[in-house]
Order: sequence, then C-alpha cells, then structure tokens
Amino acid sequence: MRGMETPAYTAAELAERFSLQLHGDGRTVVRGVATLANAGPEQLAFLANPRYRPQLAAARAGVVVVRADDAEAVPGTALVARDPYAAFARIAALFERVPVREPGIHPSAVIDPDAEVSPQAHIGPFVTIGARSRVAAGCVIGPGCVIGEDCELGEGCELVARVTLVTRVRLGRRVRILPGAVLGAPGFGLAMENGRWINVPQLGGVVVGDDCEIGANTCIDRGALEDTVLEEDVRLDNLVQIGHNVRIGAHTAMAGCSAAAGSARIGRYCLVGGGAGILGHLEVTDKVTVTAMSLVTHSIREPGEYSSGTPLTDNRTWRKNAARFKQLDALARRVNASLQESPE
Repeated sequence: MRGMETPAYTAAELAERFSLQLHGDGRTVVRGVATLANAGPEQLAFLANPRYRPQLAAARAGVVVVRADDAEAVPGTALVARDPYAAFARIAALFERVPVREPGIHPSAVIDPDAEVSPQAHIGPFVTIGARSRVAAGCVIGPGCVIGEDCELGEGCELVARVTLVTRVRLGRRVRILPGAVLGAPGFGLAMENGRWINVPQLGGVVVGDDCEIGANTCIDRGALEDTVLEEDVRLDNLVQIGHNVRIGAHTAMAGCSAAAGSARIGRYCLVGGGAGILGHLEVTDKVTVTAMSLVTHSIREPGEYSSGTPLTDNRTWRKNAARFKQLDALARRVNASLQESPE
C-alpha cells in the first residue's frame, strides 16, 4: 500500500509507527493530511487548539490526532497523542515529496582547486565554492549558492538555493538554509573619527550547530573578533537579522522580521515573536518568550513571557493616549511631591 507516488498507511500502522493510542477502526486508510475543517475520509487531521474543538462533530477526516480527553468526540478513528501537533508533524512528513538529489557536481559549478568536496555531495548548477572550504558527504548545495573561502559544511547540510556563505562560516550536521539567506557578511562595526566613519574589521566567523534551520533572506553577520554562534537546533524564520557576536542558545526559535543586535546573548528554549527586537549587549536567560513586536531594552534574568508596546486601537484614541504618554513623567513627579508634602 506504500506506492512511491501515492503513499498510504492504515491508522493501525501509524499508531504503531509513532507510538500512539488507537481509538476506532485501525483499517482506516490515510493517503494525505489536511485541516480539521477540510479533511476528507482518506485524510488525517489534528486538534491541538481547544478553539477548534466545535469542528470535531462535523469533521469528515478519516483519522484525527487528538489528546486523550477528545478521543470520544471524534466521529471516526482517533489517534491519541500527548502533543497532537507534534504527532501530526511527524505523520505529515510521510506525505512530503522530497526530491532526490544524486551525488555529483554540475558542469556549471565553479570549485576552487583548494576546496574539498565529498564525492557523496550534490553540487547544483551555478554554484561557486571558494578556497579552503570543505563540503561533507550528504550535503545538497542548490542552484546559485555561493560558498566563500574557509567555510565548512558538516554532513547532510542543505543549502536550498541562492544561499551565500561569505567567509569563515562553519555549519554542523544537517543544517538547512532556505533561499536568499546570507551568513558571514561583515558585522555592522563602525568607529567615528574626525566626523567620518571607519569600518572596524570583522575578523571572526559564524558557527551554526547541528540541526539548525535558517529561513529565507535571513542574515547572520560574522563576529568582529570572536564568532557569532547558533547552538544546536536553533530555528530562525524568514527575514531575521542576527548581528555580530550574538550567541543564541540551543532550541531557541525566532519568528519572521525579529532581530538581535550585536553581542546580545539569548538563552536556550527561548521564543522570540515576529518583529521583536533585542538590543545589543543584553542577556536573555533560558526559557523566555518575547511576544511579537516587543523591544527588549534591558537584560532578562528570569524565565517567563515578556511584552512591550501598546495594543492596537483606533487612530483617534491612539493619538490621545500618545499625547498623554508625554505627560506621564510630569504627572509622576506631581504625585510624588504631593505624597511627600502630605502629613503622615
């Protein structure tokens, strides 16, 4: 039942493969995945957010992945998981069509004689690889990628397309970088002298740990003296900016358009929302969530969820409040003065 073009699995097979508890008919066949609202009888869906629980009663999905307390409400077959979303992600991967990249070097690729490329790597069209760079077995370097001098790619890395590793970039194993990302460009180091800027040489590199993923058009600058470092399993969304000498702890994820300025230190298992910013030279401890569009202006030393900014309101109300924000300091001073003058 597992043809290459249309893979199919029974609910019982999925339960066994992913250590899930089966409720209902184990012979139910799954040929794809879809949302809970749109899945058909041969598709698998999931319920993770309680907000969508009312959709269960009318669900047409052949199989639904749920938590234990929702299993009885599933009209058809249920697979019970402690984390339905994670279980769904693993099952959905069975239906993803991943193109096979055969080892070899495309005739249009330009590789420096001093570079080392494993015979088990795939080097696509119009790729360039600079001197003293090394590409390990199982790597896939997609079309138009540029690997500069003194770079190193561990086993199983994938540069999807038009990725640029400028210089002194070291990737661990199984790192995946999406199109347009630039790693190892000079950090934004400037000194002012006699009214003009002087560029500070950026002599460090970029080190990326195993199993990281870097989104499209994301930029990670190389360090000034030491390296910019991403520890293992860091996930960066599209259009993320990581300044020079930043260090990001393992398993941290940053959403699109977020940024960390130079020499910031971000801990492990942190979540940074879209459009959020972290100022330079600050420290964020482990297990911190920074919500979208927030600006971190001081170090965070306790785990938890942090926010800044003002909620969206109609423009007229916002203008009134903005005008009053300017009066807060004067108001606070008057209140303090009044408290000091009042009798005990």
